[in-house]
Amino acid sequence: MHTQHVSRAPHDLLAEYLRDDLLEVNQLIRARMASEHAPRIPEVTAHLIEAGGKRIRPMLVLAASHLCGYQGPYHHHLAATVEFIHTATLLHDDVVDESAQRRGRATANLLWDNKSSVLVGDYLFARAFQLMVECGSLRVLDILANASATIAEGEVLQLTTAQNIDTTEDQYLRVIRGKTAALFSAATEAGAVIAAAPDAQVQALVTYGDALGISFQIVDDYLDYGGAGAGIGKNIGDDFREGKVTLPVIRAIAAADDDERAFWARTIGKGDRRDGDLDHALDLLAKHDAMNATRAQALAWSQRAKDALAPLPDHPLRQMLADLADYVVARVN
Repeated sequence: MHTQHVSRAPHDLLAEYLRDDLLEVNQLIRARMASEHAPRIPEVTAHLIEAGGKRIRPMLVLAASHLCGYQGPYHHHLAATVEFIHTATLLHDDVVDESAQRRGRATANLLWDNKSSVLVGDYLFARAFQLMVECGSLRVLDILANASATIAEGEVLQLTTAQNIDTTEDQYLRVIRGKTAALFSAATEAGAVIAAAPDAQVQALVTYGDALGISFQIVDDYLDYGGAGAGIGKNIGDDFREGKVTLPVIRAIAAADDDERAFWARTIGKGDRRDGDLDHALDLLAKHDAMNATRAQALAWSQRAKDALAPLPDHPLRQMLADLADYVVARVN
């Protein structure tokens, strides 16, 4: 697939292509997460922001704006904005999920406390809105404000679907559209809009970001039941232990007999998990081919993302975005 760059991951190539922009974005992030009155704010944010995340969301803003011919300078503000929104949601997520690990490191709520994580998350949201306003585009503000509301809605919806073994695939899709895909598509859309791209190109990038985000989250949920745990900073079965009803489980429950359904009702529905339950869950996923079905869904969304790029100008970045869509699902291939 990437014969010419066997050893280089697409997001690394993208980062190299956008290196100067990313340096500007990082400077902006550092400057805006500073706080003269509350030194804990930069401490907590630095822990997360310097943790070596891939910066995929800011890169999507930059790639979309360049692809649509934008010369600057507000794509840097927008890239920093989406990284702040993303980081704020991570801080809040880790409190909600009571997580101890994020990107293979201790979470902020573990190193400091829940109060710091929640309040610093609030601060970053506020900072994000200040950055957006500076761009002077009401349409961009609209996109990112809507995305922020959708993300929060997705998280709340996830609370109500957790432990509910009657969750449908449609509800699952709504959750991951909210908590993951909304910010991906807002990133690509904002980049296109700040560049004053024609509607067809804006729409193409919205569809790309949405499909990329969905595929990204389905892969994450797939790996939770059978990926290389150490490699992704997650432990196998975290979602199972948290009672999250993700696509592999939805598929297995749909095919379950009475005994199996009782097992899911006990472990996920009632949260009564015992030794050996995770192994049994993995056996049931294998029995009903739930992992392959999940994998097929991830690949279909990745293909949809690539297909969406057709109306965009011929540009090295267009190929990089296509490769990124392949790369997101390479972990399940």
